[in-house]
This record gives sequence, C-alpha cells and structure tokens, in this order.
Amino acid sequence: MTVRAKFKVDSVVEAYDKSGYQVSLSPVVCGSVENEQFFKYTPYGQISIGTVNADAAAQFTPGREFYVDFILA
Repeated sequence: MTVRAKFKVDSVVEAYDKSGYQVSLSPVVCGSVENEQFFKYTPYGQISIGTVNADAAAQFTPGREFYVDFILA
C-alpha cells in the first residue's frame, strides 16, 4: 500500500549550536490544479524533520514542493 501526499517547504532553520537543521513542511493547498486535487485528500498537517547534513538541508528551499510517499514497511 502506498499513499502519496504533496508538501511545500515552509522553513529551514539552523540549530542554535550549528549542529543541524530543522525542516518544516505543510501540505499544498493551491497554486495549481494538481495542488488543489492533493488538498482534497491532505487538507492539513505538518512534517518536521531534522538533518545534520548541510547538503541535504540545502535541498529543502522554502517554497519548493515535494511528493511524499508513505509505503507500508
């Protein structure tokens, strides 16, 4: 079983001690027909992840959109 959602990066914040980054994402709600379709099924929520890898954190530019797949493990 796979569930696909589409999220937008809200913010990337470096830790106060420079030990990593906190990335916050929220579901897309508008901006395209596809986003409006996703909004019907994922109307609210938040994903918050942390990374110690600066190169990985750099991929999460605020405003960028990502598909998120939830796959049963």
